Amino acid sequence: MTRIARAICLGLVALVASCDGLTPPEALPPPLDTELRQTLSRWGAIPIGSMPAQNPALVDLGQALMFDKILSGNRDIACATCHLPAQHAADGLSLAIGTGGTGAGPSRTLGPGRQFVPRSAPSLLNAGLGLNYLFWDGQIARSGFGPPPPGPAAGGFVTPAGALLPAVPNILAAQAMFPVVNRREMRGERGDLDVFGNPNELAQYGDSQFVEIWQALMQRLLAIDAYKAKFAAAFPSVLPGALGFQHAATAIAAFQMQAFTKTDSPFDRYLNRDDAALPVEAKRGALLFFGKARCSQCHSGPFLGASSFSNAGVPQLGPGTGNAAPLDLGRGGLKDQSFYKFAFRVTPLRNVELTAPYMHNGAFPTLEAVVRHYNDVTEALQTYDVSQLPPTLRDTYHGDDATINAVLATLDFRLRTPLGLTDAEQRDLVAFLKALTDPAARDLTSLIPATVPSGLPVEP
Repeated sequence: MTRIARAICLGLVALVASCDGLTPPEALPPPLDTELRQTLSRWGAIPIGSMPAQNPALVDLGQALMFDKILSGNRDIACATCHLPAQHAADGLSLAIGTGGTGAGPSRTLGPGRQFVPRSAPSLLNAGLGLNYLFWDGQIARSGFGPPPPGPAAGGFVTPAGALLPAVPNILAAQAMFPVVNRREMRGERGDLDVFGNPNELAQYGDSQFVEIWQALMQRLLAIDAYKAKFAAAFPSVLPGALGFQHAATAIAAFQMQAFTKTDSPFDRYLNRDDAALPVEAKRGALLFFGKARCSQCHSGPFLGASSFSNAGVPQLGPGTGNAAPLDLGRGGLKDQSFYKFAFRVTPLRNVELTAPYMHNGAFPTLEAVVRHYNDVTEALQTYDVSQLPPTLRDTYHGDDATINAVLATLDFRLRTPLGLTDAEQRDLVAFLKALTDPAARDLTSLIPATVPSGLPVEP
């Protein structure tokens, strides 16, 4: 066959294929990376930059305070007890166990006569990245974002202390002021004795005596020479008599920002134009996340969450909070926020793979369980399997029809229609969520100091 005849035959074959309805190349869908990058651009997804280096003396003081049980009324629990490096700056529990408990991490148990903390201890990973709200109900907020405080907002932050909050440099320092005043978390109850059998002097104050509690804590700290030296190094321009707990909180925040900011995930590398950073299933999952699964409608922004509140139809369990106990109204339990009944802060999803169990009360043990819940929230809530909870919490599940109907009555409108995700799509979505993990966040145990200035034992 001549060259001309061969060309004519090939042309006829192409013509027949076109007439048979085969899609011409220009009509094919774009390659996976092209489609995903177009989607990410529409949603404004950007890589998270690194955290600026913190003052080493401030970090050194903050590390000591983070792991020192001297900050608790009974000298039996540290900040790190509920935010363990071995548990990725959380505790691995559905509901946290505060003062009076024994052990650490998932094996921690309640002490005699104690109750669970009503909510889980959120991971501190990336908590210092300029978020607008902290705590599950957002009671710590930047001014202009939170509900009206009890008094004027102090220092640009809305907090339960109102105008009593001393000046602090960032929202993470504002947050660090409050676990120490919470009776169930760290402060203890009237009549408690500390680990040495001495009266708990912090517990004598009323719950609104924030200033007196903070002053008493500083008296404890500054009675220890090693802490005097660390405060002097961290705050050389502040006279010893002018030191307050806001300085301790500032140091704790500096340590947390330095130690727990982990932003080099495969997804971040992909956003920095490395196409090979994400496996194919994670790329498909990302398209679902920003498309059919509608996750990004709430989990938006650089942190994929943390800027809004939603009633996600989470099962109610635990002792509850405030006047609604044994239920937890979330943000709806705050003053003038009844619109947000059963709504909680939308969790930022960076490093979410490492922070099980999930939701404000740890109702779901795995990411797979979370995705199944979102696939059909109404059905999932009505058929919630209590066996996925730890045995100690199963009796605290509020699965009566009245509670379920109350939660569904204010369910986020975006969750009222089932997503219709197939099993394969759910697996792809989980693969994307796991691609949000910075490998450096997997093992944080090097952060644990051998000793702390008080001489109290450090959690392993």
